[in-house]
Amino acid sequence: MRPDKRLNIRLLEVFVTVVQHQGYAGAQQELKLTASAISNYMSELESQLGFVLCQRGRSGFSLTEKGQQFLHQSVKLLDEYESMERQAEALKGDKGGTFTLAVLDATVMDEALSLPEILRQFNDRFPAVHFNLQIRSPYEQVQGILNNQLDLAIGNYPSSTNNVIEEKLYREQHWLYCSDLHPLFTQRRIPPETITQYGLVTRSYWNMADLRKRGFGHSTATVESMEAQLALILSGRFVGYLPEHYAQPFVKQGRLRPLVPAEFGYQAPFSMICRRGRSREPFIRTLRELLIAQTSRKAK
Repeated sequence: MRPDKRLNIRLLEVFVTVVQHQGYAGAQQELKLTASAISNYMSELESQLGFVLCQRGRSGFSLTEKGQQFLHQSVKLLDEYESMERQAEALKGDKGGTFTLAVLDATVMDEALSLPEILRQFNDRFPAVHFNLQIRSPYEQVQGILNNQLDLAIGNYPSSTNNVIEEKLYREQHWLYCSDLHPLFTQRRIPPETITQYGLVTRSYWNMADLRKRGFGHSTATVESMEAQLALILSGRFVGYLPEHYAQPFVKQGRLRPLVPAEFGYQAPFSMICRRGRSREPFIRTLRELLIAQTSRKAK
């Protein structure tokens, strides 16, 4: 390749994103480009390389053999480039830059985590950092960590993932609740099999194994957020699991009650995750230390 035709980082970013989304259509939103613009980028990259990267048409999207090899090198180069950018930011005297953290919804009220206090301490140490706090599902968190869209995440992860470091923090208590409008609210000594006959609302990322583990064969409503789950439970038409800290204000108001805690309670282990190879970066290392110190202190 001639010196005046060195590959542009943007071309590699477009290529990797297209592969991740298995085509132009899915990549448009993330890249903020039209399909025509993406096609031009891909054509320019293939022209500079001198070989075809992928096949695209009615049969779908697929990489050529050379495309597969080039993808591996592109991902590696982009990771190194992003790491260099982060290290350069850390070398600045003002410790500026952007730090992106993802958490599950309804964590701000959890005293076991004390997220507002941790954010305050982090800001005290790095006042020039632009903090990007996001609410994402466990799956979205893991994907964000793997593609470096997230620096660190806090959540409940059912399984381990390659290239992701996971550190346990604390356990979150969950109970099965119904509202004061539900037929079970005023009943005492309720048989578990009676409860499982009523409609259950669950999170979208729960599978059948999760349901069976809790004693249910199916769900009758699905939600993407804890607030939506609470709304359906308060409607009186569904029972559902909520974190104890999140439901407690409504329990005190007499609007919710836990159902047979001995049978339907469980604890969700919460962890923090970051991408392997990044744990020693200044911002990530600092927040990890703050999280460990805070949750360890709360556990005593």
